[in-house]
Amino acid sequence: MALRLADGTSWSDTLARAVAAAAEAFDHPADGTVTLRNLVGGEWRSGGAPTPARTPVDNSVLVNLARLDAATAHDAVIHAASAHATWADTPLAERRSRVVDALDALTAHRDLLALLLVWEIGKPWRLACADVDRALDGVRWYVDEIDRMLADGRTPLPGPVSNIASWNYPMSVLVHAELVQMLAGNAVIAKTPSQGGAVCLTVAHALLHRAGLPATLLSGSGEALSEVLVRAPEIGAVAFVGGRSNGGKVAAALLDSNKRHFIEQEGLNAWGVWNFSQWDLLAAHLRKGFEYGKQRCTAYPRFVVQRDLVDEFLDMYLPVVRSVRFGHPLAVDETWRAGDPLPELDFGPLISAAKADELRRKVDEAVRGGAVPLYRGKLDGAPFLPGQDTSAYVAPSVLLAPPGRSRLMHAEPFGPVDTIVVVDTTDELLAQMNASNGALVASLACDDTDEAAKLAVDLQAFKVGINKPRSRGDRQEPFGGRGASWKGAFVGGDLLVQAVTVGDDDRLYGHFQDRTALPPNL
Repeated sequence: MALRLADGTSWSDTLARAVAAAAEAFDHPADGTVTLRNLVGGEWRSGGAPTPARTPVDNSVLVNLARLDAATAHDAVIHAASAHATWADTPLAERRSRVVDALDALTAHRDLLALLLVWEIGKPWRLACADVDRALDGVRWYVDEIDRMLADGRTPLPGPVSNIASWNYPMSVLVHAELVQMLAGNAVIAKTPSQGGAVCLTVAHALLHRAGLPATLLSGSGEALSEVLVRAPEIGAVAFVGGRSNGGKVAAALLDSNKRHFIEQEGLNAWGVWNFSQWDLLAAHLRKGFEYGKQRCTAYPRFVVQRDLVDEFLDMYLPVVRSVRFGHPLAVDETWRAGDPLPELDFGPLISAAKADELRRKVDEAVRGGAVPLYRGKLDGAPFLPGQDTSAYVAPSVLLAPPGRSRLMHAEPFGPVDTIVVVDTTDELLAQMNASNGALVASLACDDTDEAAKLAVDLQAFKVGINKPRSRGDRQEPFGGRGASWKGAFVGGDLLVQAVTVGDDDRLYGHFQDRTALPPNL
């Protein structure tokens, strides 16, 4: 049976809803291609070099981004610094009231924001809704807790917070962080991710702006804007979420400054399996781990398995991989009617055809170098529309023993590709789990929890799960990284507010050039 788009979910319908919700943030040229405006100096402005933004869902053009140059971005920073001075003097009660107004407006447009994420970054509907809901629920927790967090006299930073975030969680990472930063008394500047999420962020920032919040939203290449958004003297702090290459450049640019920063970088998060037998429990965790095609910083793409357990591990694991569901997030059959659930998929496309090609090359490179392909899925049979461009879709793959020179051996693939490494001793287990010189999370599957706790001490991960995965966390849970996966102050819960405020004792928890200070119980 041929598939079709679910009624009311086409891009033309979705964009029309976005424009109706935030008309001031869009340009409508004569050729019919909508261009996003930038939020600068408290108003939505046209200008910038128009650049097409494509959807990974079917490679069609969605809108044009108006990319700014460095000089225009610096003007925006100066405006934001002026807004910051006013906002920092605004009483907390007023700041809280405006943040709550923004949350209420975002909640009213929750389904639109989620549908935009489906089209812009390829998230299946359930996961797109979760991204929006985590942002809104998380900030409401901070609204309730902010009095306690600022009770010791903490004050806003000397300048606005510059946010440079990846494309994979526009709401639950970027907008969430901005709202908390503003609640704490800071103006914010956000750079639109180059690869996806621009329309969702534009609508969201229009609602923030209407609520009277001091937010700036800029579009432009990282090469053009990074120097301004990182090094401009008016910037009070830099928040970065992304890969190690770009994160390293940001960190290097901050070396000669005392500027507050929190730089989250990728790491190869590993799951070790040692003296373990609870396979049904592990299977449930691993199936969930394929959500969004493992395009997230806390995904587990590496399994380090005790040799005596490899057969039992594969008996459990390979059926899990074969059961993963992926395809067009909005493709339904002719029996679908309005109000029916949208497709229940584990993931849709990767963020771009270029990323999909890169990942395929990494797999081929590893196999040519000696890795054993235990499983290589195919796109055949996945739910796609007739004639659809599927260049951004990658089926799951599993490789045994990637060679040491392979890029998959030491770096996170950021896609549905898992690698398995076999070990004979706990020393080998720890060495292989620490292969990327630091990670955000790790987990150990071990029947003896005391033994697992002893092993966990030597893992270079910020959070270690025992017989369960760890995640970024919500609300009061801190978040950071060890080794090369993090630089600067840790965030999450009270630590996020501490990172964007100033107090009498500012020896923050974090991973700094001269020291590392872990919060209690980590």
